Amino acid sequence: MSGLYLIVRMAGETVALPAADVESVVEIDAVVPVPGAARHIIGLSALRSRVVTVVDCAASLGREPSEARTRRDAVVAVVEGHPYALLVDGVDDVAASGGAAQELAAQAAPGWRRAARGQIEIGQNMLLLADIASLVAGPA
Repeated sequence: MSGLYLIVRMAGETVALPAADVESVVEIDAVVPVPGAARHIIGLSALRSRVVTVVDCAASLGREPSEARTRRDAVVAVVEGHPYALLVDGVDDVAASGGAAQELAAQAAPGWRRAARGQIEIGQNMLLLADIASLVAGPA
């Protein structure tokens, strides 16, 4: 799976997202809560004349929900025809990898064992390769 990757920080880890799966990177400010939604769904937000579902990646990984902030960095992606904004701690860079994804290391935390496709070498670093659809789905 060589190609371009968006490097982001989420749930205390620096991870890679396939750039081909990312529609845009935005700042989310106003979020309307959805009663009865899963714990990892923060709510809904308006983005360029459409509504996106806002996902807290930390909560999706089984960790404590992200702290509330007025403006939050988010990665926008479409999963099964629906737009989602995945809250991240920060966006670092876009980088290339010439190699293929490798099997996930055994010491990965439980949330990452579910939400990672493996790990990929980018530059001198081995990063988790996050699966956007698994982050949207949340914990089992």
